[in-house]
Amino acid sequence: MKKDDEKTVSWYTKAAQQGDSNAQLELAFMYYNGDNIEQSKSEAAYWFAKAAEQGNPNAQYNLAVMYDQGDGIEKDISKAVYWFTKVANFGYSKAQNNLAVKYYRGEGVEQDKQKAAYWFAKAAEQGNFLSQFHLAVMYDTGDGVEQDKTKAAYLYTKSAEQGNSYAQNNLALMYEKGDGVEQDKLKALNLYTKAAEQANPSACYNLAAMYDKGDGIKQDKKKAVYWYIKAAEKGYANAQYNLAHNYFNGNGVEQDKQKAAYWYTKAAEQGYLSAQYNLAIMYEKGDGVEQNKSLAKKYFQLACDGGLKIACDK
Repeated sequence: MKKDDEKTVSWYTKAAQQGDSNAQLELAFMYYNGDNIEQSKSEAAYWFAKAAEQGNPNAQYNLAVMYDQGDGIEKDISKAVYWFTKVANFGYSKAQNNLAVKYYRGEGVEQDKQKAAYWFAKAAEQGNFLSQFHLAVMYDTGDGVEQDKTKAAYLYTKSAEQGNSYAQNNLALMYEKGDGVEQDKLKALNLYTKAAEQANPSACYNLAAMYDKGDGIKQDKKKAVYWYIKAAEKGYANAQYNLAHNYFNGNGVEQDKQKAAYWYTKAAEQGYLSAQYNLAIMYEKGDGVEQNKSLAKKYFQLACDGGLKIACDK
């Protein structure tokens, strides 16, 4: 460590020990990041606590996060809630959002979705895109608040404008269906595209489905396959099934029954009944895969057990 760095650490340490909350905060960050000093998250927590007890909101928030994550300190959700509340009342939108999440889930505090909505609203008013999204979902579904699709669309829009792919996807769904907003398939397409370009699996699937069906837009099977692949690779079962179907029939892609079997298998492993049934048919007939009666029986049984009656006849 350079002498100047040693002097800096020494100065902050002396000031912190004398009760200067700003010095305590700076020293806490230095220990947390290992900045000009050996990293020690327990020391960071100690000094965050010292500054927090003096009402320093920045320290209170960081201490809350450390308690919440068990980062350098024993995890204690109740203490996290205590400090998040302090900072939320001070007006920190991140603390308000985190506190809302705790009330919504009942973590470290008795579950109270009305209080969750209150704190989400406080943060949303300050432009917190996460709170805008969470509150939008609550209004969209009537979860803890009176259902209000207009408010949901407004909040989704605010969050989507900040690049939140989940808000973009949900807002697109509203425009696609005309749910709470005037139906507009082109707006839906544009929003799905923005979210899909951020690798949002739901948006990738929804965008693929629009291209696949030509639903309000020009049908494009190749683009459908492209976006099904993106969603399928993220583990989205619906996309895996539709991708398999397209490979099986050569829709928008060169027919490849082996790839069809691969993606049917991926979807089947997630309990997708139609994928289990189609895969069973392939094994039964040896269509694109080596004939295997035992595997056919296995997948017929899985689909039957899942409630697909046609599979029970096999």
